[in-house]
Amino acid sequence: MKVLVIGASRGIGEEFVRQYLVGGATVIATARDDAGLAKLKAMGATALRVDVADPASISGLAWQLDGEQIDIAVYVAGVFPQGDALSPPTQVEFDRTMHTNVLGAMQTIPQVAPLVEAAAKGKGGSFVFITSAMGRIEGVESSRAWTYRVSKAALNMAVASAQHDYPKAIMVAMSPGWVQTDMGGAGANLTVEESVTGMRGAIAKLTARQKGAYLNYEGSPFAGW
Repeated sequence: MKVLVIGASRGIGEEFVRQYLVGGATVIATARDDAGLAKLKAMGATALRVDVADPASISGLAWQLDGEQIDIAVYVAGVFPQGDALSPPTQVEFDRTMHTNVLGAMQTIPQVAPLVEAAAKGKGGSFVFITSAMGRIEGVESSRAWTYRVSKAALNMAVASAQHDYPKAIMVAMSPGWVQTDMGGAGANLTVEESVTGMRGAIAKLTARQKGAYLNYEGSPFAGW
């Protein structure tokens, strides 16, 4: 099995790489700097330099993959700005968030989805985008981190829309839960290992009925986008 992890130098992305390698998969993983690339290589992954916030950098991903057939692709890269609706986001903050969380994923799709469709002798594989429960529109409890919320809601729509153009792939947006990472904080209720273990299990069980879906880390659908 061949797995691609985009945004893999720390946290959830790094744990995806570790677990898939332990499971015997061949893993290709991306990072944006030398330290991240060195870490991935030391783990045993094929490391590619990609900065998802830089359109020029991510535009070369297909060339670096050079016709690979990808059974599972996971877009993990993301940033988490703070702030609420009492103050407008700065343009720099908004652009950085949307470039990383949305534009990077949208640029990745036309490059990677055909490689996912080609997997399993043309039967297709799975392309998973790490989103957040904070991307839900129904039942929003506050405006905390509102730029992040907007970006994840937009990512969910990008995935649901793109699914129609890649029918042989199963494309889903998946929330990792509240995870003990730099983003989630030490008080989160899931360790990185628990979250990724749950997501890997859910990914392994994906079916055509879930195409374009918005799921939690155990594979259940969110009620209300």
